[in-house]
Amino acid sequence: MSKRIVLQELQPKAYEALYGLEKYLSQSKIEPTIQELIRIRVSQINGCAFCINMHTKDARKHGETEQRIYGLNAWRETPFYTEKERAVLALAEEITHISVKGVTEETYNNALQQLGEEELAQVIMAVIAINAWNRIGISTHMMPVLD
Repeated sequence: MSKRIVLQELQPKAYEALYGLEKYLSQSKIEPTIQELIRIRVSQINGCAFCINMHTKDARKHGETEQRIYGLNAWRETPFYTEKERAVLALAEEITHISVKGVTEETYNNALQQLGEEELAQVIMAVIAINAWNRIGISTHMMPVLD
Protein backbone atom coordinates (compact mmCIF):
# COMPACT_ATOMS: atom_id res chain seq x y z
CA MET A 1 0.00 0.00 0.00
CA SER A 2 1.13 3.48 -0.75
CA LYS A 3 2.01 5.97 1.96
CA ARG A 4 -0.76 8.46 2.66
CA ILE A 5 -1.19 11.59 4.73
CA VAL A 6 -1.04 11.51 8.51
CA LEU A 7 -4.22 13.27 9.59
CA GLN A 8 -3.09 13.67 13.18
CA GLU A 9 -0.16 15.78 11.99
CA LEU A 10 -2.05 17.76 9.36
CA GLN A 11 -5.26 18.30 11.34
CA PRO A 12 -4.36 18.12 15.03
CA LYS A 13 -7.40 20.14 16.15
CA ALA A 14 -9.75 17.73 14.39
CA TYR A 15 -7.97 14.81 16.05
CA GLU A 16 -8.23 16.54 19.43
CA ALA A 17 -11.97 16.96 18.91
CA LEU A 18 -12.40 13.25 18.24
CA TYR A 19 -10.22 12.44 21.26
CA GLY A 20 -12.57 14.66 23.26
CA LEU A 21 -15.40 12.28 22.42
CA GLU A 22 -13.22 9.37 23.55
CA LYS A 23 -12.52 11.14 26.85
CA TYR A 24 -16.26 11.61 27.35
CA LEU A 25 -16.90 7.93 26.59
CA SER A 26 -14.21 6.84 29.06
CA GLN A 27 -16.26 8.54 31.79
CA SER A 28 -19.61 7.20 30.58
CA LYS A 29 -21.76 4.43 32.05
CA ILE A 30 -20.55 1.97 29.40
CA GLU A 31 -18.33 -0.68 30.97
CA PRO A 32 -14.79 -0.67 29.53
CA THR A 33 -15.11 -4.25 28.25
CA ILE A 34 -18.35 -3.41 26.45
CA GLN A 35 -16.70 -0.34 24.92
CA GLU A 36 -13.93 -2.57 23.58
CA LEU A 37 -16.41 -5.15 22.25
CA ILE A 38 -18.10 -2.32 20.34
CA ARG A 39 -14.78 -1.10 18.96
CA ILE A 40 -13.61 -4.55 17.92
CA ARG A 41 -16.90 -5.63 16.32
CA VAL A 42 -17.37 -2.41 14.36
CA SER A 43 -13.74 -2.53 13.24
CA GLN A 44 -14.23 -6.12 12.08
CA ILE A 45 -17.23 -5.06 10.00
CA ASN A 46 -15.36 -2.10 8.51
CA GLY A 47 -12.15 -4.06 7.98
CA CYS A 48 -9.90 -1.69 9.92
CA ALA A 49 -6.84 -3.77 10.81
CA PHE A 50 -5.24 -0.94 12.78
CA CYS A 51 -8.26 -0.59 15.09
CA ILE A 52 -8.81 -4.34 15.44
CA ASN A 53 -5.19 -4.71 16.54
CA MET A 54 -5.40 -1.80 18.99
CA HIS A 55 -8.71 -2.69 20.56
CA THR A 56 -8.13 -6.41 20.99
CA LYS A 57 -5.05 -5.45 23.02
CA ASP A 58 -7.05 -2.87 24.97
CA ALA A 59 -9.80 -5.41 25.63
CA ARG A 60 -7.28 -7.81 27.12
CA LYS A 61 -5.97 -5.03 29.38
CA HIS A 62 -9.54 -4.57 30.65
CA GLY A 63 -9.80 -8.27 31.45
CA GLU A 64 -11.54 -9.52 28.32
CA THR A 65 -10.88 -13.19 27.55
CA GLU A 66 -9.26 -14.55 24.41
CA GLN A 67 -12.24 -16.83 23.84
CA ARG A 68 -14.74 -13.95 23.80
CA ILE A 69 -12.49 -11.88 21.54
CA TYR A 70 -12.12 -14.79 19.10
CA GLY A 71 -15.85 -15.48 19.18
CA LEU A 72 -16.90 -11.90 18.58
CA ASN A 73 -17.21 -12.30 14.82
CA ALA A 74 -19.85 -14.99 15.46
CA TRP A 75 -21.35 -13.62 18.68
CA ARG A 76 -24.88 -14.74 17.79
CA GLU A 77 -23.74 -18.37 17.60
CA THR A 78 -21.96 -18.50 20.97
CA PRO A 79 -23.12 -18.50 24.60
CA PHE A 80 -20.24 -16.17 25.59
CA TYR A 81 -22.11 -12.84 25.73
CA THR A 82 -24.73 -11.46 28.11
CA GLU A 83 -28.12 -10.21 26.95
CA LYS A 84 -26.90 -6.64 27.46
CA GLU A 85 -23.80 -7.28 25.35
CA ARG A 86 -25.94 -8.91 22.65
CA ALA A 87 -28.22 -5.88 22.56
CA VAL A 88 -25.20 -3.58 22.25
CA LEU A 89 -23.58 -5.69 19.52
CA ALA A 90 -26.80 -5.88 17.49
CA LEU A 91 -27.19 -2.10 17.75
CA ALA A 92 -23.54 -1.52 16.83
CA GLU A 93 -23.89 -3.70 13.74
CA GLU A 94 -27.07 -1.98 12.55
CA ILE A 95 -25.64 1.50 13.07
CA THR A 96 -22.49 0.49 11.20
CA HIS A 97 -24.59 -0.97 8.35
CA ILE A 98 -27.01 1.98 8.57
CA SER A 99 -27.67 2.09 4.80
CA VAL A 100 -28.86 -1.54 4.73
CA LYS A 101 -31.97 -1.25 6.89
CA GLY A 102 -31.32 1.46 9.41
CA VAL A 103 -31.77 0.54 13.05
CA THR A 104 -34.80 -1.69 13.43
CA GLU A 105 -37.44 -1.08 16.06
CA GLU A 106 -36.70 -4.50 17.57
CA THR A 107 -32.99 -3.78 17.95
CA TYR A 108 -33.56 -0.25 19.25
CA ASN A 109 -36.21 -1.30 21.76
CA ASN A 110 -34.14 -4.24 23.00
CA ALA A 111 -31.14 -1.96 23.51
CA LEU A 112 -33.33 0.60 25.28
CA GLN A 113 -34.69 -2.09 27.59
CA GLN A 114 -31.21 -3.43 28.39
CA LEU A 115 -29.48 -0.05 28.74
CA GLY A 116 -31.94 2.70 29.58
CA GLU A 117 -31.98 6.00 27.73
CA GLU A 118 -28.74 7.50 29.02
CA GLU A 119 -26.53 4.48 28.38
CA LEU A 120 -28.25 3.86 25.03
CA ALA A 121 -27.31 7.39 23.97
CA GLN A 122 -23.73 6.77 25.11
CA VAL A 123 -23.53 3.47 23.20
CA ILE A 124 -24.77 5.19 20.04
CA MET A 125 -22.00 7.78 20.46
CA ALA A 126 -19.42 5.02 21.02
CA VAL A 127 -20.47 3.32 17.77
CA ILE A 128 -20.30 6.62 15.91
CA ALA A 129 -16.82 7.31 17.33
CA ILE A 130 -15.28 3.99 16.29
CA ASN A 131 -16.84 4.26 12.85
CA ALA A 132 -15.11 7.64 12.51
CA TRP A 133 -11.77 6.21 13.66
CA ASN A 134 -12.16 3.28 11.24
CA ARG A 135 -12.70 5.65 8.36
CA ILE A 136 -9.57 7.57 9.29
CA GLY A 137 -7.54 4.37 9.61
CA ILE A 138 -8.74 2.86 6.36
CA SER A 139 -8.62 6.00 4.20
CA THR A 140 -5.07 6.86 5.33
CA HIS A 141 -3.74 3.26 5.34
CA MET A 142 -2.86 3.21 9.05
CA MET A 143 -1.06 -0.06 9.64
CA PRO A 144 -0.88 -2.14 12.79
CA VAL A 145 2.57 -3.12 13.95
CA LEU A 146 3.56 -6.58 15.10
CA ASP A 147 4.56 -6.58 18.75
